[in-house]
Amino acid sequence: MGNSSKDDSTTDGDTSSGDTPPSNPNLYAEGEKVLAYHGPRIYEAKVQKAEQGKKDWRYFVHYLGWNKNWDEWVGSERLMKHTEENVLKQQALDKKQGVDKNPKSGRSAQTKPKSSAVPKGKKRKNDSGAEKDTLSFEKLVKIQIPSTLKKQLVDDWEYVTQQDKLVKLPRSPNIDDILRKFLEYRLKKEGTIPDPVVEVLKGIRCYFDKALPVMLLYKKERKQYQEAVKDDISPSFVYGGEHLLRLFVKLPELLAFVNIEEETLTCLQQQFIDLLKFMQKNQSTFFLSAYDGSKGVEGKGKD
Repeated sequence: MGNSSKDDSTTDGDTSSGDTPPSNPNLYAEGEKVLAYHGPRIYEAKVQKAEQGKKDWRYFVHYLGWNKNWDEWVGSERLMKHTEENVLKQQALDKKQGVDKNPKSGRSAQTKPKSSAVPKGKKRKNDSGAEKDTLSFEKLVKIQIPSTLKKQLVDDWEYVTQQDKLVKLPRSPNIDDILRKFLEYRLKKEGTIPDPVVEVLKGIRCYFDKALPVMLLYKKERKQYQEAVKDDISPSFVYGGEHLLRLFVKLPELLAFVNIEEETLTCLQQQFIDLLKFMQKNQSTFFLSAYDGSKGVEGKGKD
């Protein structure tokens, strides 16, 4: 289950409704919480759409707690009902593979479903080769987000995509403020700020400014971005902790394609962890407890 060859056959198949009725009934309803195979693991997911093809039904699923970029179409053979028995199967599989679990959600703490989209220049020639390449990235770049911040990510997704609410901009403290406060914290704690820390924070700010409009916004936030980021202003002066946290979900994917020495990568990972712990420690200050629902958002459909 979950091999790339089988994934392609279920996600790229003909979905037009022919005269021949499907061989299987619709097993999952839109909005239903399910368990979904992806690669060698099972993840909690939610059915966003269900479509009837010539031979079978297919489902567009969102992996709960993860960025919408991982959403994909899957066949019914990739899904299971979210029952106590199947949850035990998921836990047994994770235990067998030595996955560190988030005790609250039951999901893997360090791994995520791999996107079915393949970066250019990285075309899959066979299942085993593609799996090996992707897993090597995961082994190199690991950013463990604290459990309370994972919950923050889920709430963030719910507010924007399900409740049509947005973060009120500009944020205070903004991302620049958060990074500056982290430097002040390190200076007070250690009496000095090592140069690598300063460079890492500069890199985070740069990555955020470049990545925000490309991969960190939900569709419903794009109109707000166009209105808020004008006159060459840096997004890190407009947005706050909510959007900075989304960057850490994407950083492993971004850094996987950068040629970094192992020693440097280890240093980077430690700085990321320290910053995330600092954000967790100041969660009530850096994150909103409620989003703004007064202004309309772009689009009414689910992202």
